[in-house]
Parts: sequence; C-alpha cells; structure tokens
Amino acid sequence: MATLIRSKLSNKLSNAATSVSNKSQAKVSGMFARMGFQAATDEEGLGFVACDDLDYDHRQGMQMDVLTSEEMVGGGGEGSEGSGEMVGDSHYQRDGTGPPKSASKDGASPNELSEARPKITAWEAGWNVTNAIQGMFVLGLPYAILHGGYLGLFLIIFAAVVCCYTGKILIACLYEEDEDGQLVRVRDSYVDIANACCAPRFPSLGGHVVNVAQIIELVMTCILYVVVSGNLMYNSFPNMPISQKSWAIIATVALLPCAFLKNLKAVSKFSLLCTLAHFVINVLVIAYCLSRARDWAWDKVKFYIDVKKFPISIGIIVFSYTSQIFLPSLEGNMQKPSEFTCMMNWTHIAACILKGLFALVAYLTWADATKEVITDNLPPGIRAVVNLFLVSKALLSYPLPFFAAVEVLEKSFFKEGTGTYFPDCYGGDGRLKSWGLSLRCGLVVFTLLMAIYVPHFALLMGLTGSLTGAGLCFLLPSLFHLKLLWRKLLWHQVFFDVAIFVIGGICSISGFIHSTEGLIEAFRYNIEE
Repeated sequence: MATLIRSKLSNKLSNAATSVSNKSQAKVSGMFARMGFQAATDEEGLGFVACDDLDYDHRQGMQMDVLTSEEMVGGGGEGSEGSGEMVGDSHYQRDGTGPPKSASKDGASPNELSEARPKITAWEAGWNVTNAIQGMFVLGLPYAILHGGYLGLFLIIFAAVVCCYTGKILIACLYEEDEDGQLVRVRDSYVDIANACCAPRFPSLGGHVVNVAQIIELVMTCILYVVVSGNLMYNSFPNMPISQKSWAIIATVALLPCAFLKNLKAVSKFSLLCTLAHFVINVLVIAYCLSRARDWAWDKVKFYIDVKKFPISIGIIVFSYTSQIFLPSLEGNMQKPSEFTCMMNWTHIAACILKGLFALVAYLTWADATKEVITDNLPPGIRAVVNLFLVSKALLSYPLPFFAAVEVLEKSFFKEGTGTYFPDCYGGDGRLKSWGLSLRCGLVVFTLLMAIYVPHFALLMGLTGSLTGAGLCFLLPSLFHLKLLWRKLLWHQVFFDVAIFVIGGICSISGFIHSTEGLIEAFRYNIEE
C-alpha cells in the first residue's frame, strides 16, 4: 500500500515538473517569437498560448483589484452603474466589445469621440480616397506622358495597382490575431505601426520617421497649391503687369486666415463643391481635346523614354496616388471595416482609368508643346475661366494639408506633460496662444517663400513624390508588412513585398536625384515655368 502511494505521488510530482518545464520553455519560445524568430515546434506554440492565458488572467486579476481599490477610494461607481461592466472588464480586452481602454490623445472621452466622429459608409470612405488621389495634381500627368510615352501610361496603371496593394497591407498591419484566431485592431495610426516595428529597442524611432515624412509631404502639398495658384493666375492674365511671384503673394494673403483654424468644420462644407468643380474642369479639358481629335499626334507617343526627365515623371505619377497617411484613420471610422478592401479596389480602378484617359488625351492634343500644368495649353478665353475655377479649388484645398501639418507639429513639439520641447499652443480656455498663432503664421509664410523661390510645379511634385510619396506608399508599408506579419505571409506575398521595396527604392532614389538636378538647372539658367 505504501509503495502504491509513493508511486502515485512520484508520478504526480513528475507530471507537475514536466508541465512547469514545458511552460517555461514555451514562455522562452514565445519571447523569441515576439522578437521575430519562428517557434521551434507546434507544441511549444500551444504551450505558449496556454501559459500566456494564465499570465493574462493573473495580470487581469491584479488590474481588477487596482481598479476596484481606486474606485472605492475615489467614490466612483459610475463605471459599473452605466454599463453593467467595470472599466477593466476582461471581456473588452478579448473581443473589443467593452468600454474603450483609455481616452484619446486630445483628452476627450471615448463617448465624446464616438459622438463627434460618426461612422462613415464605404461610399463615403471611397469619396474621401477619391478626393485624395483625384485632386489637382492630375494636371501634371500629361507632362509625365511627354517624357515617358507609353511607359508613362503603364506606370499610371502600375502605380494604381501597387498603391492599392500597399494601402491594404498597411491596414493589415493594424490588426493581430487573438487566442481565438479573431483579428483585433491593436493599432490606430501609421505612427503606431512604425513604432511597433522598431520596438523594443527603439520604440519611438519609427514614429519620428513617419512624422517627419508626413510633415514634409503635407508642407510640400501646401507649397504646390501656392505655386499652382500663382502659375494659373499669371497664365490667365498674361497682359497684366503682375508677375507669377506677385500672384503667389496675393494668393497667400487670402490664405492667412488659415492660421486661425481650430478645426476643419467650416472648410469641409466646401469639399464637395470643390471636387465637383474639379470634375467639371476635367470634363471641359477633355471635351476641348476631343474637339481636336482629328489633329491628335499618335506618332508623338514614344516607346522610348527620356532617361534624364523620366524619373521626374515617376515622382509625379506616384505623388498623384498618395493617400496612405489617411487610410488608418479612414478605415477606423468606417461602419463596416470589412468593406475597406472592396472600396480600395474600385477607387483605384476608377482613378487609373480616369488618369490614364486624361493624360493620354491631353498629350495627344498638344504633343511636344505639353506644359507642366496642362491648362496653360488651353486658348486664352477658355484658359482664364478654367484657371479661375482651379485657383478657387487650390485655395479651398490648402487648409486641409495645412491643418494636418500644424496638428502633427503641435503634437510633436507643443504638448505639455508629454515630453515635448515647448508648452501647449492652447490655453486652459481653449484659446490659441501667441506662439501657437506665430507657428501657424510662420508656416503660411514659409509656404509662400518656397513658392516664390522654387516656382516649378512639376519639379516640386516629382521631388516630393520621389522623396516622401515613394517612402510612404511603397517602401514603408512593404517593410512593415514583412516585419509584423512575417510568420503568416505566403511566399508570393513575401515576393511582392520585397519586389515593391526594391523597385520603390530605385525609383525613389533616381527620381530624387533627377528632380534635384532639374531644380539646380532651373536656378542656374533662370528657367521660368
């Protein structure tokens, strides 16, 4: 009898020791897996999940105790009375159905945010993406065909396919699978994805890189709006004794009220009208081109490329498709995020068709006389009317990237209590402080100075597309996708990501070099628009 009891005790102790050993090994394997290394066996992976469940329950229990004690001390029972669940309820952590984990970065409560930001449909999201990739910068696409010929048309299609793909894999990086195999949104922005890729050694490096790229792209977009406004007005009224730089100054004076913007509620009312006006303008340009269809110069469309100028065209085409910096926020505000993929497909197919037709028809009409801004080729009477509409659209479009750039700057450098360098731009009553107003006015003046001293629309567009457009649309999404989802990717996905990264890097470097050379040449020989 004693021997039997000793045998059972020995077996139980041996099983317990084996279980503890397996869990320890699984924990170590799980740590290595989080660092990017593949687990050795499936059994270790299952052990890690079980061990992680135990740790989760332990941590959640401690969190519940802390929350309970805080509520008892603070006398707050609101969390349990309102919803029947405590703020730290583990049900939310598992499937995302409970109360939000924390307030927003702006200090507003989650309930206030949900009321202030109602969800949008897939059609509304598609309209926003269309606004981003079908804006004024399609006016430079015929110039890209001038230097790229049929290869330029191919690149318009290729860029649409690649940007659609990288937009979808960027959103995929926002999600991770939970223990039940369900996808859960664990990140909210492009910056969060970048920080996750650089963790744990440099947890904030990726966010800084993305913020710098975003600021450059947004500020360059503002500069391009001022440049194109001055260019259009100068070419609309060539007989007036006002230079292009003077028109840019006049446009900037009209933009100074942007410095007082606190939100985009007032500006957003003009968004639909602005887009419709641009659609009408495109129709007018295409209608004029079709009226001259008998004179189209098909023989001028080349199968060869201008090696020196074509990389600039690549930057122009890429820049016309940039929308990645807005996609995480857009997808997070959709009523049905599952429709995001379908929305991206039809918006980019439509953009590809419209851009390709517009660029080809406009180039066939003017051939080698095609200018950097295609409306400059129109007859004086039509040109003045079309350009006035375009200037109005440019001035109404300026506040959007301007406000976004200001917001990134304020959150990066002007937030008290968050480790930034300068105090908050807003007072306790919500009013803008003097240095906050100075920052905004300084940014408006900076865009004016850049527009005056670098009044070259196509070259600036190519430079921006090569520098930040390719980085945000091609390089970073493919790199982040490989880093965060490496163990789940199929071989063809890995191939696509690596190919996009390599091709995007080559195009970015060559486009940046040739755009810079073009700007230097323009300054050296005093070449005007």
